[in-house]
Amino acid sequence: MALYRVQVALPDRPGSLGAVASAIGFAGGDIRGLVVLRSEDGRGIDDITIAVPGSDPTDLVNVLKAIGGVEVISITPVN
Repeated sequence: MALYRVQVALPDRPGSLGAVASAIGFAGGDIRGLVVLRSEDGRGIDDITIAVPGSDPTDLVNVLKAIGGVEVISITPVN
């Protein structure tokens, strides 16, 4: 498994983070760390460290982008 740090913006309302966590699991990912960075203008910005199968995070990014209101800001490999 490869580790990636994914920064996402999501609606700041109940259930949004749960939807993101479920999508990560659906894509075969395993959350290894989560930091809530800030909340502004009705959106939360979170930094999530995720282990994904193989070395290509494309499926993970596509699943996250399919969630309404979620934006993948950046994705960075973790060594």
